[in-house]
Amino acid sequence: MMRPVQTLMFYIEAGGALLAYGLLRILPLPVAATLGEMVLRRLGPLLALHRVAGDNLRAAFPDRDQAWIDGVRDGMWRNLGRTAGEFPHLSKLRDQIGTEIEIVGGEIIDRIKTDGGPMIFLSGHMANWELMAVVGAHHDIPVDLVYRAPNNPLIRNLYDKRKPHPDSRLIAKGKDGARDIIRSLKQKRIVGMLIDQKMNDGTETRFFGMPAMTASAFAPLAARAKCPLVMARIERISGSKFRVTLGTPMDPPSTGDAAADLLALIQSVNDTLEGWIRERPEQWLWVHRRWPKPAIAERLRDLRAEA
Repeated sequence: MMRPVQTLMFYIEAGGALLAYGLLRILPLPVAATLGEMVLRRLGPLLALHRVAGDNLRAAFPDRDQAWIDGVRDGMWRNLGRTAGEFPHLSKLRDQIGTEIEIVGGEIIDRIKTDGGPMIFLSGHMANWELMAVVGAHHDIPVDLVYRAPNNPLIRNLYDKRKPHPDSRLIAKGKDGARDIIRSLKQKRIVGMLIDQKMNDGTETRFFGMPAMTASAFAPLAARAKCPLVMARIERISGSKFRVTLGTPMDPPSTGDAAADLLALIQSVNDTLEGWIRERPEQWLWVHRRWPKPAIAERLRDLRAEA
């Protein structure tokens, strides 16, 4: 049972979220995205998460100076603001596939439309990560999205608006979610997963040279379902113009050593994400505590000792 203060805070949070969504929804897409960028560019640096982003950036890019770090943080807040402004306009973004949104690797879409699934799409919180499902919807391919349910139950209905295709399913992370993913794959559906955030019960791999607990369920699920994995890269080119690149489908490795195969696959996916982030660092979600605090603290201590 929720405490009265917590209940009040949930109602305030939900009211603010719904008000913002409604306001942005009635604005034209370019105006909503620009407004979101302007607001978060000014509000973001006032938040405690601004310091988290700075620590993460300094640890991940030890050879960069403070001016570069500040520039990336500024770009991150601008990108997040635009993403928030674009959220109520996913249907408009869907209509811009092929014009404002370029697709690279369209043969993967053709393969799905011809042969169906199952298939797992993997990506991270880069640019506007909602486009993974939007691209599928444009081609009448429902993508079942795996997500972390919000702590506030009053805003969960907003998450339903992430479904650009009416037949898509939202699958909450957890034990029940794993069963739902298995069911989707058995039904030869497409599952989309964002795997760049910390997962305490995941697998430890290396990410930017530091230990990072990584969401790893995709590897045994793909091996069990014998389905290919596709890395989906989303880049913001300018404004609300994007490039979505679909990688070559990868079959889970099978050398006879199941544990080693899964670890190699997870590390390979992490390495791919890291490469994308290095190319466009301002488009990644640096406010997330991706690494254990001791790992960040040790890296920062080493940097201060070298200074």
